[in-house]
Amino acid sequence: MMHDILNTARTAIAFAALLAAQAATAQVAYVSSEKDHTLTVLDLKTQAVVGTVPTCKRPRHMVLTPDGKQLMVACGDSGQADVIDLATRKSVRRIDLGEDPEIFDLSPDGKTLYVSNEEDGELGVVDLASGKRVKSIEVGKEPEGVKVSPDGRTVYVTSEVASMVHVIDAASGKVTKNVKAGKRPRRFAMTPDGTQLWVTNELGASVTVISTRDHTVLDTIRFEVKGARAADITPVGITMSADGKRAFVGLGKANHVAFVDVASRKTTDLVLVGKRAWGVGLNKAQDRLYVVNGLSDDLSIVDVPAAKAIRTVPVGRVPHSVIVVE
Repeated sequence: MMHDILNTARTAIAFAALLAAQAATAQVAYVSSEKDHTLTVLDLKTQAVVGTVPTCKRPRHMVLTPDGKQLMVACGDSGQADVIDLATRKSVRRIDLGEDPEIFDLSPDGKTLYVSNEEDGELGVVDLASGKRVKSIEVGKEPEGVKVSPDGRTVYVTSEVASMVHVIDAASGKVTKNVKAGKRPRRFAMTPDGTQLWVTNELGASVTVISTRDHTVLDTIRFEVKGARAADITPVGITMSADGKRAFVGLGKANHVAFVDVASRKTTDLVLVGKRAWGVGLNKAQDRLYVVNGLSDDLSIVDVPAAKAIRTVPVGRVPHSVIVVE
């Protein structure tokens, strides 16, 4: 009897270890669902949903830790970051982010978290070792986008109301410059060489391109979609290809994704996806773009070389962001 119990226990332990190993090596995408309070897990090979991960209330933005072992999720209604261990797909820690956290980013060493708190008009600075907020930096009203420079010395924050990008010295916590962007700036992407910061302007139907050398505006890229009103072209999500040659911009209520040539700053393709194209993410091979559609509750998988959506997958109610883990 005891021998059978031990064998059963060993089998259960071995099976759990196998599942953990499979989770750690799986090629998946995680999609946050604001209404379901979960992360949907999509297998990249089969293009099918393989499970969900429960998390805190109203999960939105997500960031991988620098070591790639954990996924951090900002939850607006919980005022927390949920830390998910990718090997087990279980929550291992909760960190207080203050009221209504929007977007966050980590310092390159993974020791500091910077988060926009929309209601308070602040950028919160959190020490991850202690989980304590060490600084609150006043910025413009309704801050959203947060981006840390590759060297960790500068933090960029958008203010939706002021239509500004605030440039903050990380060491002193001081705003060193305010850069005028388009109307209602939302999210950031940086070119791989770190020389350009691209900012989506939701109510400006545009992207502002900023030089990180002197923080001047280099260009404004404007979008047009045949058959769509200018007011429905609402860029929010943005990502860059690994080689820095292309940017991919979700055009919100225009239900398209724009492919932009970085060198010429011209739109080369417009791809029809779901309703309110929001978060965007690329796989490592750079041949698949994953687009979260917030109003159709699904995710579009786009063949990048063909510039065409090839599959639509339901991913929970009001999906917000997507993170690809390979």
